[in-house]
Amino acid sequence: MMTSATMRAWRSTTPGLDNLALVTVPRPEFGAGEALVRVESAALNFSDLLMIDDRYQVRPPRPFTPGQELGGTVVAAGPDSGLAPGDRVASKVLWGGFAEYAAVRGDMAIRVPDGVATATATALPVVYTTAMVALTESTAVKPGETVLVLAAAGGVGLAAVEIARDLGARVIAAAGGDDKCALARRHGAHEAIDYRREGWGAEVKALTGGRGADVIVDPVGGEATREAMRVLAWEGRLMIVGFASGDIPQIRANHLLLKRATAVGVYWNHDHDGAMLARVAGRLAGMLGSGAIRPHIGGTFAFDALPDALKCLAGRGSAGKLVLNLVEETAP
Repeated sequence: MMTSATMRAWRSTTPGLDNLALVTVPRPEFGAGEALVRVESAALNFSDLLMIDDRYQVRPPRPFTPGQELGGTVVAAGPDSGLAPGDRVASKVLWGGFAEYAAVRGDMAIRVPDGVATATATALPVVYTTAMVALTESTAVKPGETVLVLAAAGGVGLAAVEIARDLGARVIAAAGGDDKCALARRHGAHEAIDYRREGWGAEVKALTGGRGADVIVDPVGGEATREAMRVLAWEGRLMIVGFASGDIPQIRANHLLLKRATAVGVYWNHDHDGAMLARVAGRLAGMLGSGAIRPHIGGTFAFDALPDALKCLAGRGSAGKLVLNLVEETAP
């Protein structure tokens, strides 16, 4: 199915943020299991930076439109998509989100609950899904367990703080600076420590009476992972989410052996994990509607300011999610 109309879209022609261009292109094709969505908000992720620089595992053929997380309204739908014109959805896309329209797979779309702003729901498809998969599918956090969240003021981190708290865990947030620690506390962390301080692991040990953390959510890698390994409890689980530091650490197997601990890679894919992700999406939509999770939008940018938004994300000065607003949204 193809529309003849055009749209504005950001295109990456060669690696690097400085090589992004805002151009006019045809609206995308969409198939029987897809829908055409008018994009109202698009959220930024570190993986966007990696993809633009050819350092991500997914490498679209250039020129391509980056962006993997969006929210908007269905304007046309294929017969097998399970969607209909007028539906408000948030969705992951493989790429193509930084545009005025995007083709969305029906199995990737999450319906936005009534009363929730589209920009808020845009945080669900990637970071909240990742945090939920980490804490309920890749492992199962039990009430009373201690969960340590690294980069706890970031997108995945804040999501993990909220979800772990809702699961009944004691949540220790590790974030960079007083402001980010305070934000993590406001989103449910019982304690928060500044992990820019040398030897911050000793603080975790002290908070847990020397036992350490049962579960560690790690989207950082590098030295943060190496320090976290020192505070992993007996039979603890290290959930490897990503490497925002740019440093992929080497995990010493003897450290796992001596604690009977486990290191788990947190990865999901709609082609392989359809049933699990449908379960996760339903759970997240319910939690969002009830207020159990409250995505934090740390900054909003105009559509034309995408390069500035990505540079802000790369500078690691932001908290929660950074979002592009393509339309002026009124409260639902």
